[in-house]
Amino acid sequence: MVERVVFEAREAVAGFIGATDSSRIVFTCSATAALNLAISGFLCEGGHVVTTSMDHNSVARPLARMEDVSSVRVTRVQADRDGCLTPDAVMGSIRPDTTLVILTHASNVTGTIQPVQEISQRLIALGEGRPRILVDAAQSLGVLPVDVTASGIDLLAAPGHKALYGPSGTGFLYIGEGVDLVPLLEGGTGGQSDSRRQPDLLPERYESGTPNIPGIAALGEAVGFISGMGLDQIREHENGLLDILLEGLSGLPGVSVYGPGDSRKQLCVVSFSVEDMDPAEVGSFLEDTAGIRVRVGLHCSPFSHRTIGTYPEGTVRVSPGFYNTEEDIHRFVGGVRDLLAMRRR
Repeated sequence: MVERVVFEAREAVAGFIGATDSSRIVFTCSATAALNLAISGFLCEGGHVVTTSMDHNSVARPLARMEDVSSVRVTRVQADRDGCLTPDAVMGSIRPDTTLVILTHASNVTGTIQPVQEISQRLIALGEGRPRILVDAAQSLGVLPVDVTASGIDLLAAPGHKALYGPSGTGFLYIGEGVDLVPLLEGGTGGQSDSRRQPDLLPERYESGTPNIPGIAALGEAVGFISGMGLDQIREHENGLLDILLEGLSGLPGVSVYGPGDSRKQLCVVSFSVEDMDPAEVGSFLEDTAGIRVRVGLHCSPFSHRTIGTYPEGTVRVSPGFYNTEEDIHRFVGGVRDLLAMRRR
């Protein structure tokens, strides 16, 4: 029974991202764990990596460690002030010794959507020996369509608790055909117990220890819910909220909004700052006076804040979701107006 529940969740996730073999879905405790497995497991023997200035620390810190302890070399492609990358800039950084390209599908700071599919297709066109592509889909999966087979994505990491609406402590890594990773954990897998070495079979090779069965089951149900709801409906609703949010903030004196400022180019994630105010002050005011919680600071992504010009203070980030309403957004904008009025007094 337990094995069946986990298998059905694995099948649900595989179908959701267009994977043809569900054994290539490896459950983890988070997207961070999945990214660490992908990066450390793939780069154990060195190589040149192309990544970007919109990295989360879940990418940047494993890469920094690999630079320190092995022969890994990293080129970080600079995005523009809105956090946007061009395929030409990424492809122009490819070298003969490049083994991996890492892309954040959508920024957790600005919501900026990157041209992952175009870059992936151009990498595939390089032919045999091409660099592999790892996609950090922490913000995008559950809002934007992802098809790892059609796009040629080799590795994809995602959490369960964000736009998939699953529980905390869940996530997964998709490992494509022809990709072999060195496991980060070794031990009990429930199979080949007579061997003193870690099994080669997927997914057991990367799932040592007791799985989070309730969490995995809930994640499978959440994926089924989103599939039934339809990504188009989710995206349309969130874009409507985003348009109201961007319009409301853009007209406020002393408020700076970062990122594309266009619901066609970003997810429902908005970073802003208030002139001469620490982001923490803004966050505290909104929570204390309006009961609105936001995220403040660097959002575990200092490279992103350097890119958009908000380092080291960071920003205030608001990220409405499918269950928010237009009334919620108007209330939020009203809270910022109240803050500005208080400052004037």
